[in-house]
Amino acid sequence: MKALRFHAARDLRIEDVAAPDRKPPPGQVLVRNRFVGICGTDLHEYAYGPIFIPTTPHPFTGAQGPQILGHEFGGVVTAIGEGVSSVKPGDRVSVQPLIMPRAGDYYADRGLFHLSPQLALAGLSWAWGGMAEEAMLHEYNVQRIPDALSDEEAALVEPAAVAVYSCDRGGVGAGSAVLVTGAGPIGLLTLIAARAAGATTLFLSDINDARLAFARSILPDIVVLNPQRDDVGSRVRAATEGGAGCDVALECVGNEHALKACLDAVRKQGVVVQTGLHPHDNPLDWFQVTFKDVDLRGAWAYPTHYWPRVIRMIASGILPASKIVTARIRLDDAVAEGFEALLDPSGRHIKILIDLAA
Repeated sequence: MKALRFHAARDLRIEDVAAPDRKPPPGQVLVRNRFVGICGTDLHEYAYGPIFIPTTPHPFTGAQGPQILGHEFGGVVTAIGEGVSSVKPGDRVSVQPLIMPRAGDYYADRGLFHLSPQLALAGLSWAWGGMAEEAMLHEYNVQRIPDALSDEEAALVEPAAVAVYSCDRGGVGAGSAVLVTGAGPIGLLTLIAARAAGATTLFLSDINDARLAFARSILPDIVVLNPQRDDVGSRVRAATEGGAGCDVALECVGNEHALKACLDAVRKQGVVVQTGLHPHDNPLDWFQVTFKDVDLRGAWAYPTHYWPRVIRMIASGILPASKIVTARIRLDDAVAEGFEALLDPSGRHIKILIDLAA
């Protein structure tokens, strides 16, 4: 079958690889992939990797490069292994890509599967991924989707789950004033998720004016800020009750200046959530953390049980995730029209989906 595999930084290849076994092992499911999103993690692997892709066998899955990429995807079940009962051949599914022990470590035993130290991901540290015609997965990795959810939207459940979890970690609720830093796919989905959670005053900060304009085309009433021109903290305080600042600040870039802006903009006893992955240490002003009495929280991935909830949110229209999609391309064109296009500093594209049927 055709697959896009990572070999090294700037070395992605469309290759013919052996297809998965037609008869899945017990507890596993064979999926014909339909759409897959190119994630920021995939971009980092392409530009600078290997980062998460193991160069020696993964301690839990045994996977190592070359790696089929893609962890934001969905498809159709074509075969099931013995003991599988939640899906059947012909079911349309969204893939929850986290792979880990289901018992036997501290976090798995408590249902906190996403925190397992042996965590792996389909498309990064598992033999299969979404940027191929087919994938073999565990039953717990697939969630049947309703007719109201499109094949495209099935591939957007994964990044939307990141966004919903970030809002949950921040305690975003009805009437909240929320700052999101970063107008990339996760930042925009987090903005949409915050509105779905009831936030009424939304601020978005980014240095790319094209992305800020795109965000306003989705949510026209948001306040957009460019930190190269605007004092983010001052603007947020000026537009919030009592000049106090926002209730929740969600950092979705992994940039030290963005995190500092979040701390500056959030009100006393507010919450700052770090969602983006920082590439190095960040010298945060810890006096302000203490003086403002804020909560500073991380948001790593998502609990795996989020899938049905996020599917309902997208299918109902309350979380219109497909609004962030700016292009749909073929697998053969994924490097030039996908990865390279997303690395273009102009920021013309936000989320690009690969259509495996094209």
